[in-house]
Amino acid sequence: MIARLHGQLIEKQPPVLVVDVNGVGYELEAPMSTFYKVTLGAPVTLFTHQVVRDDAHLLFGFASREERDMFRTLIKVNGVGPKMALAILSAMEADAFAACIRHDDVTTLTRIPGVGKKTAERLVIEMRDKVGSGQAGMPALHGIEVPSTPERDAVTALIALGYKPVEAERAVGRIKTDDATAENLIRAALKGMVKA
Repeated sequence: MIARLHGQLIEKQPPVLVVDVNGVGYELEAPMSTFYKVTLGAPVTLFTHQVVRDDAHLLFGFASREERDMFRTLIKVNGVGPKMALAILSAMEADAFAACIRHDDVTTLTRIPGVGKKTAERLVIEMRDKVGSGQAGMPALHGIEVPSTPERDAVTALIALGYKPVEAERAVGRIKTDDATAENLIRAALKGMVKA
């Protein structure tokens, strides 16, 4: 799995970017939010998501890890593939998208090209627990840099293990310590979740 690329941006034609990494050109598709942040001919670092299908190997690139995480959350929704996830991230800022989910704003979501009423309703229902109310477990929104802390890293790890963001945040929040590492917080949170 290719997780990140660093090289020189040699082609830029929406939505395709080509990054030269030591003489190998990687073609990626990117949302417009990422597209506007990169400059042709300049060094670039992109966080990637790779999709392997019978007929193609696709690579998607993102300016931030948080934007890639939002993309990965979107493609887990039934009926939302990589192309639609790119369209969503291109059509609106991730914070605006999260607000639509929190407020059950199906009307605004249907304004995104390719998103009909049923898909918008499915997005609201399936992403409600994943987006929450801006808690640390939510994939950070592009354009908003959230510093990495042991607590945030622990919540993210618990979510990766399959816990809901609200459960993960609550479990980490119950641990009272000032100098814990992410590893210690994860251990303590898991112990607390098993007892609960």
